[in-house]
Amino acid sequence: MTRYKKILEILKDMYPDATCELNHSNAYELLVATILSAQSTDKRVNIVTSDLFKKYNTPDDMVALGEEKLAKLIKSIGFYNSKAKNIIEMSRILIEKFDFKVPDNMEDLLSLPGVGRKTANVVLSNAFDVPAIAVDTHVYRVSHRLGFSKGNTPELVEIDLMKKIPKKDWSLSHHVFIFHGRRTCKARNPLCDNCEVKNFCYYYKGLD
Repeated sequence: MTRYKKILEILKDMYPDATCELNHSNAYELLVATILSAQSTDKRVNIVTSDLFKKYNTPDDMVALGEEKLAKLIKSIGFYNSKAKNIIEMSRILIEKFDFKVPDNMEDLLSLPGVGRKTANVVLSNAFDVPAIAVDTHVYRVSHRLGFSKGNTPELVEIDLMKKIPKKDWSLSHHVFIFHGRRTCKARNPLCDNCEVKNFCYYYKGLD
């Protein structure tokens, strides 16, 4: 068993419940929630969307709401003005170009305002079951500390992970890396003594 496979097996055992923590009931809700989650926490986003999605969970509902009113509803989330602008414009494009539907491919998703590779990968993986690795701050940090990548951009880390992890495990690996980053391998004061992969960890061994 390779070093990388062993680490993944241990992480899977550590976090058997690893899954997307953004609450959603369809691809559009997930897309909106993921846009909102940038520079914010899933917990905060879920608080906001629990009310938002009761009335506005389709592209036409969101466009009818309008940018100004949406901004007020999401004001407790960082960068709410720019996110409101992107979500309204993204919703308008879904109506005009994609028949009200969220695209199920990277190219079309990246054409939408507010959507980068991380957001697109989250949607592809969780809404359409497409194998994908979304590199957020947690995945980036864990990948470096465990020696999966030395890439200095999320895109380079994504490429390294795709090379070292079997495609069938991409989506699950993304989730266990996030759970590990949130619960154990924290940015500040990581809980190394409680970590079951510390013997594989470059950071723990002072090699990072």
